[in-house]
Amino acid sequence: MPFSKRRLAELTAGEMRQLAPRRPVILLPLGSPEDQGPHAPMGDYLSAEAVALRIADRAIESGTETFVAPVLPFGGADYFGSMPGGISLSQSTLRAMLTDMLGCLQRHGLTRILVINGHGGNVQAIHDVTQKIWLERSVLIPSLYLWRVGYSLLPSILGPDVARRSSGHGADPLTSVAMHLFPDLIRADLIVSAAPPPDFRGMRICGFGTVDIDGAEVALPLEVEHIAPNGVWHGDPTLCFADTGAALVDRLADIGARLASRVAGWDA
Repeated sequence: MPFSKRRLAELTAGEMRQLAPRRPVILLPLGSPEDQGPHAPMGDYLSAEAVALRIADRAIESGTETFVAPVLPFGGADYFGSMPGGISLSQSTLRAMLTDMLGCLQRHGLTRILVINGHGGNVQAIHDVTQKIWLERSVLIPSLYLWRVGYSLLPSILGPDVARRSSGHGADPLTSVAMHLFPDLIRADLIVSAAPPPDFRGMRICGFGTVDIDGAEVALPLEVEHIAPNGVWHGDPTLCFADTGAALVDRLADIGARLASRVAGWDA
């Protein structure tokens, strides 16, 4: 029998026992609570889960039975530890959690899994864990990093010039997505343009964790308080709009649904 529920957490134990032998696709959304600029909700995992639910809906419409696992809200530590209220996991802890979470699903034959990632600090841990599973068990688990894909979609939505000016941390794509999904959580009165990055000990900061020394890019273990004091880097959030977010979410849902269909067929 078909289920109207989309979240694994909402299924009863009886429903789950009926469902498991059919081996649906399981979406595992991940994110973090971090500085997204003074205007946007810190929890990018909220957007990752919301997009995952839309992916599931679209995948089901096209004939791929798909469910969304509980979101992991705590991301891998990278540059945002200096932000009050941010909660992150060490990379070793995140790898252990992902190993356990994916292992629990695979124990019961739920091997058709797609990671829906909303945080850059999760990327390496996801790769390490899923590569180990692939090499040891020949189970292939792809990861869709939403905002990396979102950056690539912006030029076709906004045009290259506007996309270049709106793209950045604390701006597009995530601010527009949050404006679309969670308009009540946006503080429009706090939207500010990106401030020029400060120098650090006479060195020009040129990226997250990098500085310029005589034309050479050198890594330094800096956090966001040194890199982007107001949480906005390069992009201009005044160019972010809910309509842009709606277009991004629609395209991400389509990409995710098509990927879910591929995952369902890999070991059919």
